[in-house]
Amino acid sequence: MNPDTVTETEPAERNTEIVLTAMRELFIEKDLTALDRYWAEPYVQHSPQMPDGLDTLRAVVPGLEGFSWEPQRTAAQGDLVFTHSLVHGWGPGPVVIVDIFRLEDGRIVEHWDVVQELTLPESTAGKNPMV
Repeated sequence: MNPDTVTETEPAERNTEIVLTAMRELFIEKDLTALDRYWAEPYVQHSPQMPDGLDTLRAVVPGLEGFSWEPQRTAAQGDLVFTHSLVHGWGPGPVVIVDIFRLEDGRIVEHWDVVQELTLPESTAGKNPMV
């Protein structure tokens, strides 16, 4: 195996583990101290409904009812981690979310997302599941 390949994949794998742990602790366990361990300011938020900074997450997470985050796929490249997940409790019905996180020094500093209402396979044109 090429040693350069191993070196390039190690940060991506480490960043993926950080994101999965961070999201589980914050959103599933509702442990707000996860923000102090896994996120850093300035936190840049590209989601159109949320402002920059961690205060919005601190305010939103405790009120999430029936929330579940079920990552189905992950991918990473350097300082970026991508998750493709089924989420309940973020909106009125289940949604499929692709999140993109950018990490710096092992902490999440930037976030983008694309959110779609879940459509069951029998209702899609190709009869394929969304996740």
